Amino acid sequence: MAGLSDRAEPLGVAVVGWGWMGAVHARAWSRLGHHYPDLAGVVRLASVADPVAERREDAVRRFGFAAAYDGWRDAVADPAVHLVSVTAPNAVHREIGCAVAAAGKHLWIEKPVGLDASDARAVADAVREAGVASAVGFNYRNAPAVERARELIRDGALGDVTHARVQLFSDYAAHPEGALTWRFERATGGAGVLGDLASHGVDLVRFLLGDVEQLVADTAVFVSSRPRPMGAGDHFARGGGEPAAVENEDFVSALLRTRSGARVTLEASRVAVGEQNSYSFSVHGGRGSLAWDFRRMGELQVAVNDGAADYQDVAASTVLVGPGHGELGAFQPGAGIAMGYDDLKVIEAARFLRAALGQEQTGATVHDAVQAAVVLDAMAESASAGAWVAVDYSGAGSR
Repeated sequence: MAGLSDRAEPLGVAVVGWGWMGAVHARAWSRLGHHYPDLAGVVRLASVADPVAERREDAVRRFGFAAAYDGWRDAVADPAVHLVSVTAPNAVHREIGCAVAAAGKHLWIEKPVGLDASDARAVADAVREAGVASAVGFNYRNAPAVERARELIRDGALGDVTHARVQLFSDYAAHPEGALTWRFERATGGAGVLGDLASHGVDLVRFLLGDVEQLVADTAVFVSSRPRPMGAGDHFARGGGEPAAVENEDFVSALLRTRSGARVTLEASRVAVGEQNSYSFSVHGGRGSLAWDFRRMGELQVAVNDGAADYQDVAASTVLVGPGHGELGAFQPGAGIAMGYDDLKVIEAARFLRAALGQEQTGATVHDAVQAAVVLDAMAESASAGAWVAVDYSGAGSR
């Protein structure tokens, strides 16, 4: 929208929760005008909220927030705040998200939006009733190569999709002395790797292939106890205190059937030694296949039968996405120049801000979080029952 940067007063942004992800959100807000000139000057960092004084001081020192609060309610109530980034632990997503919407503020909240589908649904209901814009941190769908993969699938380049594989392996919790932070307890971290990593995998399945109809899942805890953290621990903290039991899942493996009939294998692990953010997918159809790896974000491996190979020995080609694919042109002038993780969050911030300003909603919303949470709850149910379960979207609401 022309003239957005000419607003008399910038919109105020609050960041609730100042860990690694809080800083990622602050960087994304700060970089908007670098990549989207029409959004330059549209927002300012109004406030940060975190119970730890050192974190608040770090945020103000590094990013120049105008105010800092030890309680999130003060940040939400601040009249200078119009948009709120929620990067706090999962257990408080519901309370904070609903309060943000009730206050008439636009909500950007990290996945999984609570501990289960009921939490995500409550936030989605609050957002709908308040009529505010929302965004959820399903950032991998924002990669230009992923958006290009979706186009190829929907245009029929692969034929009817038959099967796919989605993998999200990480080693951030592989060390047995990794601290027992909130992520490892059910009351604060929910279903562990299901909400943390598998939520991204489910969103990618839905984004690329559509809704899941049935599934069977298996879960495991491989590191059964961890030391209590010494002080305020972050995502990669080591412990040092007394050992305590890990209450939620380190690993999940699931077989999914989509409504279109595709079969999908999904695996996620937070304790995979030798796997550093190894996030990938491959999709196979009757005429071809494609594959993507987050660590080579700007590339797609594409193999399409053109008739000459008669389906056998079809070669895969590396396709480098360019400025005409997704949002790459806002960051780089040509194909082959790499984007990074933080760039995906800048895209997320831009799409959220445009929706808050009344433009078309193009990013993931709390509706997507509800749909993903329903599938994650079904995985937990299946793992407990040891059986296939149907995914019940009734009550999940519409966008």
